[in-house]
Amino acid sequence: MKITKEFLKEKDACNEGFRWFCDNFPEGGEYQVVLDALAKENRADWARWLIEKVGPANTTLEIETMETETSLFFAGKIIVKGALKVDKWLLAGYGIEAGCGIEAGLGIKAGSGIKAGGGIKAGSGIKAGSGIKAGEGIEAGCGIKAGYDFGIFAGLRVRISQRKHCAIITAKKEPKNIICGEFVKREGESNEPSTS
Repeated sequence: MKITKEFLKEKDACNEGFRWFCDNFPEGGEYQVVLDALAKENRADWARWLIEKVGPANTTLEIETMETETSLFFAGKIIVKGALKVDKWLLAGYGIEAGCGIEAGLGIKAGSGIKAGGGIKAGSGIKAGSGIKAGEGIEAGCGIKAGYDFGIFAGLRVRISQRKHCAIITAKKEPKNIICGEFVKREGESNEPSTS
């Protein structure tokens, strides 16, 4: 799908975002190309808005392993056979799957589920449109939120004897829908609700 100035006007894009788009894509740009440009500039706010307005793409990014110093925004589903690590934001229109762990220096958001063979870790919040499943622990700087009526599962690949050490779910506030895992409140945090 091609993103155009007319589309952004119709969807009431903010003035700053509209100007950025016009400067960088005067003739319009393909959906994923625009998301890639936003990732280079770590504009998760604009990328989230665009994914919300356009919707997820029926595409899949399949790679062996990934580590990047910027953000990763993908319109479809992300599948990584090994580990996935981004220093900033990780956003997907559909789900995110990794054979090993998933780590983002800032936040993680997926339109559907998030699934990792290892742990899931974000400096800010973790949010999924459906369930969140981790082979080990789940850790967020702010909140952890699965989709309505979906569960959060931690420690799916650890021995029962190791659950209290390896199936830990850490956040500012306890998520309401933990199915599997042990919640531990972040040290030194207040009881204020999370904003993720």
